[in-house]
Amino acid sequence: MSLEHRKAEQRIRFVDGEGNVLSNISVKVKLVNHQFLFGCGAFDSLPATSDVNVRKPDAYIGKKYPDKSFFEERMKLWLEVFNYGTLPFYWGGFEPREGEVLTESRMRAAKMLQQNNVKVKGHPLCWHTACADWLMEYDNSTILQKQLDRIYREVTTFRGVIDIWDVINEVVIMPVYDRYDNAITRICKELGRVRLVKEVFDAAKSANPDATLLINDFNLSESYRILIDGCLNAGVPISAIGIQTHQHQGYMGREKLEDILERFSVFGLPLHFTENTIISGELMPKDIVDLNDYQVDEWPTTPEGEERQKKEWAEMYRILFEHPMVEAVTGWDFADGAWLGAPSGLIRKDNTTKPVYHELKRLIHEEWHTEGELRADETGSIILSGFKGEYEISLMGKTVNFNLDGKSKDDVIEITI
Repeated sequence: MSLEHRKAEQRIRFVDGEGNVLSNISVKVKLVNHQFLFGCGAFDSLPATSDVNVRKPDAYIGKKYPDKSFFEERMKLWLEVFNYGTLPFYWGGFEPREGEVLTESRMRAAKMLQQNNVKVKGHPLCWHTACADWLMEYDNSTILQKQLDRIYREVTTFRGVIDIWDVINEVVIMPVYDRYDNAITRICKELGRVRLVKEVFDAAKSANPDATLLINDFNLSESYRILIDGCLNAGVPISAIGIQTHQHQGYMGREKLEDILERFSVFGLPLHFTENTIISGELMPKDIVDLNDYQVDEWPTTPEGEERQKKEWAEMYRILFEHPMVEAVTGWDFADGAWLGAPSGLIRKDNTTKPVYHELKRLIHEEWHTEGELRADETGSIILSGFKGEYEISLMGKTVNFNLDGKSKDDVIEITI
């Protein structure tokens, strides 16, 4: 693999409080947080940080629902691997009745993740599915205004805690979605895709000019590329392109992944693989068109499936980490049994870890890790060379933090100890 674009080098000189050079001393360096966003759905942080025990149907085990400590244990496993988490802001669940907004639960979860050096993304601000039913009482102009108000409210409220957002989700299908009537499809039909995308992005940008704002879709055909091109030509402030790969019918493989990377890199925007699932049980039949149509009573993980999942996730991670345009990759389900009841997690429903959990942890925190002991020369300098990210530098009984990002134009950065 060629990973030079994931690394940087910087000369650092150490001096004391009086400006004297600290020469010939031992310096320990350790990467503590990658610049690259290794992510996973963090929905379980909600019951883990709730002030009451929350019944979570997809975690039902045996004859009971697990209690809060079960989810705390699950999130401890989560935090040992990832530095990037997605929280749910589906409008229908976040504001089930107009004006009754579940801000506190998301804020508790987001702050817990932030305190553990995790960047948090909110998903999504605008989507035709899982929308608020009460919007249907209004005409289209009112629906649009309430959608824009909703975006401004959430992005403003969470500014500084959540600064990455999937602004709009699955726009390619949005105006022709016909499984059921909904308010967002109504306004998308009237305004058109590009106009609606511009409206919602402008609202998010006005609420937080420094936020990372994504468009996100599962439809990776030419239609998505045409949509993105139209949006950029219309001045939509897209920060990154979101790409979903829910692979319930089998791993797509290197050739298809590299084709996706090539086709969506043409815009020169960072690529975020936002929602990714790889199955560790029986695969969904190929003839299923809408994944939601596959309904089974049980969908168990299997030993052979778990080995397959480990191999496939590791290959996908390597391909994406190697590509210079990819900035983030998110596994959608941390535990089995979440979306569609699928065995798509990195851990089983009972919180026991699967082979893929240990493999991804090994890649992120061992193979793609920088740690060691250096010796400052007579000028008090070391050359820190390693993966981009946040470092702890320890010397003379003290520890300082340093961000190695390759952006400094200074030949030498001086740190006072």
